[in-house]
Amino acid sequence: MKNLFLSALLASAAWAATGAAAHAEDNPWMLRARVLGVMPDESGTLKAGGATLPGDVDIADQYVPEFDITYFFTKNIAAELILAVTPHDVKAVNVTVPGALTDATVDLGDVWLLPPTLTVQYHFTEMGQFKPYVGAGVNATFFFNEDEGSVADGISYDSSFGPALQVGFDYDLDGEPGGWAFNADVKKIWINTDVTVNFTTALGATVNADVDIDPIVVGLGFGYKF
Repeated sequence: MKNLFLSALLASAAWAATGAAAHAEDNPWMLRARVLGVMPDESGTLKAGGATLPGDVDIADQYVPEFDITYFFTKNIAAELILAVTPHDVKAVNVTVPGALTDATVDLGDVWLLPPTLTVQYHFTEMGQFKPYVGAGVNATFFFNEDEGSVADGISYDSSFGPALQVGFDYDLDGEPGGWAFNADVKKIWINTDVTVNFTTALGATVNADVDIDPIVVGLGFGYKF
């Protein structure tokens, strides 16, 4: 029994080594360049002095270039990291402050987002050149270069951490393992941030906003599998 166990262990080790060598020959890295459409599904709650104010937030759509890296652990299982930055114009809309504003739109300037998103994917590989996939993971969003606009005295955004889902496909352009592929990808990312706006000069108050950005991110581009 001991010899049988050792033989099975050695056979398993040899199989793992063979599989690792075969996987190494089929380079597991894929790089893509895409154009992203970032379309926030925004909502917000505004408060001043502990009282909730009527109003909402409006964040502009944006279109930016993006670069991402995918590593295939197996032919079906992969991890993808997307890298991009997006600038957005921000407004508070339908804002009412008793004695100061009624149903007003307030320019809150603009802000840049750095939203690295890591997903684990399952790739379907039995459809020839058409290779769809689904994925789920996490997003971290960091805000920088905040511009408070012409009305506020200052503005700040807290970082956000939340889930992400995706669905997409690669279409193999040469019909060979590796090489070039056309890619289409859709992600839903949940982003929540606490925003503090200093309106001391205009309103004599600081407004706090609990903002859900929650964008849908649509990408089109090309990838290369090494």
